[in-house]
Amino acid sequence: MGVSGKRKPTSAGANVHQVILDSVADGVFTVDLDWRITSFNAAAERITGVKRREALGRQCCDVFRASICESDCALKRTREIGKPVVNRTVYILTADGQRVPISISAAVLKDAKGRVIGGVETFRDLSQVEELRKELEGRYTFSDIVGRSSAMQRLFELLPQVAGSSSTVLIEGESGTGKELVARAIHSLSPRSKRRFVAINCGALPDTLLESELFGYKAGAFTDAKRDKPGRLAVADGGTLLLDEIGDISPAMQTRLLRVLQERVFEPLGAVEPVSVDVRIVAATHQDLEELVRAGRFRDDLYYRVNVVRLRLPPLRERREDIPPLIDRFIARFNRVQNKDVVGVSEGTLAVLMAHDYPGNVRELENIIEHAFVLCRGDLLEPHHLPPALQAVSGSRSRRLKTALTLRELEAIHVADALRRHHGSRAAAARELGINTSTLFRKLRKLGIHDLAASKPRSRPRPAGDALDTKQRSPARRRNRGPT
Repeated sequence: MGVSGKRKPTSAGANVHQVILDSVADGVFTVDLDWRITSFNAAAERITGVKRREALGRQCCDVFRASICESDCALKRTREIGKPVVNRTVYILTADGQRVPISISAAVLKDAKGRVIGGVETFRDLSQVEELRKELEGRYTFSDIVGRSSAMQRLFELLPQVAGSSSTVLIEGESGTGKELVARAIHSLSPRSKRRFVAINCGALPDTLLESELFGYKAGAFTDAKRDKPGRLAVADGGTLLLDEIGDISPAMQTRLLRVLQERVFEPLGAVEPVSVDVRIVAATHQDLEELVRAGRFRDDLYYRVNVVRLRLPPLRERREDIPPLIDRFIARFNRVQNKDVVGVSEGTLAVLMAHDYPGNVRELENIIEHAFVLCRGDLLEPHHLPPALQAVSGSRSRRLKTALTLRELEAIHVADALRRHHGSRAAAARELGINTSTLFRKLRKLGIHDLAASKPRSRPRPAGDALDTKQRSPARRRNRGPT
């Protein structure tokens, strides 16, 4: 009776502890020194889909199938360093194979004498948070184009209007900014979306090959022409044709294109009858066509034909606020392609990526993330996973890249970039940043940013935020104008 009297409180105490654990909304489980599960609460059952009776006594990695179990187990790490692991975001596979994002915390368990007897791990289901994140991300994406910056948001607003018309569109932007993505978005939003979208890189082909690719040829047109071949114009009939890098074509090809744009008529090589097509033309270039016209390297009449609606894509260095969502997009894509569970980038890596100028723009950022994926074996992309060129920068910039930037430094970069984009205009920069001018003045003093108006160019270029430009300009008239 005495023995039974001692056991009852122990059993009752265990029941109380289990009731307490089951009342916690977060999943909780404990392990012994052999990593076998000794307790498993109701929330852990719900999140993992594993019943308590099936979990107790099994190795935790067989039950709690997290993305870090093999490479960087939180329980093992906390035992090694002697400090808790707090709010680490990972993914687990549930009993029915679903991939669930969770936030985990881990700590060691000690007895009354301070000896380690096991570990405890708590975890929270982040599925709803992930859904909200995706919903928010959806507000900053448009037909696979990512951008939360004001310039990209203005472009998103304009695209449906541009797509609804049949006018020729000229897309300007540096290499790697996503000109073809914008062209595809215009096509997919247009009444022509059921027909084909065809793209051709004019700058990658010599004249003779470009001509046959665009216009096609008839059997017997030349020695190897055994049968008729339709050109890209014919293939795109009823749809959209993207003439990428149109600024690189020769004067002779410019003359042939002019007729196509004017009349939508062309002649295949070896043909005797012209062919009519109903095709929308979208042109893209990384060059300044106005400058090419002034230099006599691009026909002004062709320029006026392609420059009906002009869209400008700003380089990535002018919209650094788009870097984090782009990183998230690339990580999600490479997780699918490479079958990995990378959660994100570390603070140090983000600092490096935010400070880089990206001469290759979005394409360069994508390549950087892919390089990091190849080297990464954990759940975070670290600075040492990045290409060596990013870390081999001399002087003060090297110091900035190799150490994590503070929030103050990141804010200073963002504010200074906005001022440069608007050539020192504080009112315009404040509008882009979504703050009052007085607030911007206080930030400039606080961040130690000097007035950038002094660096305003004498001949002011087109602002980076001008996404749409339908005004016809006359480079020839400018060229003939006398000095002012």
